[in-house]
Amino acid sequence: MMTEGAKQPDDLPRRRIFYGRRSGEYVAAPESVPSAAVPWRTLLLWVLVIGEIGILVELLLLGHDDDRWQLVPLALAGAMLLLVAWYLVRRTAQSVWAIGSVALLSCLSAALGIFFHYRANVEWELETTPEMHGWELFREVVTGALPLLAPGAMLQLGLIGLIWCYRHPQLTNPVRSGAHTSEN
Repeated sequence: MMTEGAKQPDDLPRRRIFYGRRSGEYVAAPESVPSAAVPWRTLLLWVLVIGEIGILVELLLLGHDDDRWQLVPLALAGAMLLLVAWYLVRRTAQSVWAIGSVALLSCLSAALGIFFHYRANVEWELETTPEMHGWELFREVVTGALPLLAPGAMLQLGLIGLIWCYRHPQLTNPVRSGAHTSEN
């Protein structure tokens, strides 16, 4: 039973998926919600910016620049901040894709960072205590001088960036792709 003025499935765009009925009315999939009704994207972008600034400052204060591999998270955080600035000025699909690309690279850099921290801790533990092995070595490596899960912050920021890009209005609506919108 449809209420007066409620849209029938045939009246709605064909690409919409219906996932249920409520009070006799069809409820459209979440993608049909107007972008202005979703302020979470703006909040997520600011969480990303604050996180990238925090990572950048922390790594610089720690002197995380001894070799070229240690520069990777610094470069990614700096690139992300520049890309967000580009997005805020231009709001194009290309800027959203660029942010998503750097976010994906941030996730990959987290895995590399965990590997490098683990390897450095193993080298240090075996250098100081060569007879250590097995579970004892693993326990000392995990709680070693280089925090093993610290690169996980890059993973978190990368995932935030990817979530921000997911079904972004600039990517899903080609008409709005070059125009300024109220949603970030």
